[in-house]
Amino acid sequence: MIQINFLAILFAALVPLLTGFIWYSPQVFGKIWMREAGLAEDKMKGANMGVIFISSVVLSVLIGMFLQFVTIHQFGAVGMVGGNPDLAKPSFTAFMQDYGTAFRSFGHGALHSFMAGIFFVLPLISINAMFERKSWKYALINAAYWTITITIMGGIICGWYAMDGFNWVTQK
Repeated sequence: MIQINFLAILFAALVPLLTGFIWYSPQVFGKIWMREAGLAEDKMKGANMGVIFISSVVLSVLIGMFLQFVTIHQFGAVGMVGGNPDLAKPSFTAFMQDYGTAFRSFGHGALHSFMAGIFFVLPLISINAMFERKSWKYALINAAYWTITITIMGGIICGWYAMDGFNWVTQK
C-alpha cells in the first residue's frame, strides 16, 4: 500500500503560517496587499483568528497531500500498479529496488513545487484576480507568496522521505 508520511505533511502544513506571518507583515507586503485587496485595519481586526489559523493548517495539510504526489515520483509508479506494490509484477519490484529512493531531496521537491507554483498557482490566482477586478500587483503578491510557500513545503515533504530512508519495496 502507499505509505503517506503524515508527520512530514503536518510539519510542512505549518509553513504557510510562518511564511504568511513574514510575507504579509507591514514591513514586507502587508500594507501593499491590504491596499490592493481593498481591506482596512478595522476589518482585519474583526476576525476570529483561532478559526482562521486552525482552518489554514487543515487546508495546508490538503496542500501537503497534493505536493507529495507532485514531488515524489514513486507515488506515480505505485499508482500504476493499483496502489499495492505487493500485487505488482516482478518487473515493478525490480524497478523500485533500483529507483525506489531516487530523486528524494529537499532540492528536488522544491524544484517540482516551484514549477507547480509558476505553472499552476500563478495562473489560478491571476485568473481569479482578473475576474475580481484586482490589480496585477495583488495577483503577483499572492502568487509569489504561494509559490515560495509550496516550494518550501514540497522540499520538506520530499526531503523528509529521504531522511526516513523510505523505500517503496522494502517498507510496509
